[in-house]
Amino acid sequence: MTLMHVPVVDVAPFSGGSGAAARRVVERVGEACRDIGFLVIAGHGIDPALVERVDRTARAFFDLPLDEKLRVARPAPDVTRGYIALEGEAVAASRGEVTPGDLNESLMIGPVDVPADDPYFTTPAAGKHFHPNLWPERPADLRPAWTAYFRAMGDLAATIMRIFAAALDLPQDFFDDKVNRHISRLRARNYPEQIEPPRPGQLRAGAHADYGSLTILKAEANPGGLEVCNRAGEWVQVPIMEGTFVVNIGELMGRWTNDRWPATLHRVANPPRAQALGSRRQSIVFFHNPNYDAEIRCIPSCADPGRPPRYPVTTSGEHLRRQFVRTQAY
Repeated sequence: MTLMHVPVVDVAPFSGGSGAAARRVVERVGEACRDIGFLVIAGHGIDPALVERVDRTARAFFDLPLDEKLRVARPAPDVTRGYIALEGEAVAASRGEVTPGDLNESLMIGPVDVPADDPYFTTPAAGKHFHPNLWPERPADLRPAWTAYFRAMGDLAATIMRIFAAALDLPQDFFDDKVNRHISRLRARNYPEQIEPPRPGQLRAGAHADYGSLTILKAEANPGGLEVCNRAGEWVQVPIMEGTFVVNIGELMGRWTNDRWPATLHRVANPPRAQALGSRRQSIVFFHNPNYDAEIRCIPSCADPGRPPRYPVTTSGEHLRRQFVRTQAY
């Protein structure tokens, strides 16, 4: 039976060994990736106090005056760092759709451990993927909290990629050397309460698929939340549960698997007008992206004579740069 709603999976047994419980985690994760592309994970081992620090510092940043937030404004469309103001991005453009700018503002950082003396991180091939982070002066705890969280999310993502490899009948370490210098982003999004009605076609975040390998999301259950388009073409809500994360696969995983695991469309809906006041919502999102030079080609087991590779070979860095630039509402 094809899953039509987002399942909840306790992933803790996977790290405990290779027994039946660990195999069941792999099976359930693989089923979710194949059928709906989303799951909610419990048993992830991330310190709740760290999650709360990141959430609190993000909220404090968004409460600052606009002119102060703009001091760390994103400097260019191909630089995934800094602040993007309300309506400064339209993520549906990644699919070629023309919509008004999305009703959210955001702050994002990239890798926090970049060796100054390693040419891998500075060669022209690296492009802007290791651009220095733009840290706001306030709140003071934002930089240390986000740095610790970025590292913790990178470790969790590496574990999830090992679960993915097992679910695809690959060696568990198949993706290890493709994500050991990942170009991921940590991004907080603030969805303000909607005092004025949205413009036609305008959402908190338009329908899109994420671009990288996987996404790890901490969200709030306020009105106007995350919705996923299932295989029947229905928009269904993602359950938001205390102490869990939402995980979904991105376009690069879809390319690796020849759409055996397709990147699923999702959006952030507007709150009903009757609940628009007081509907502020915040999300903390870790977009896990493989090394910029990781070759993205169809995994051999995901193709056969009746299903040849659908996508040309690309690299993680090139695909991500192209999608970043397309979505900016400049």
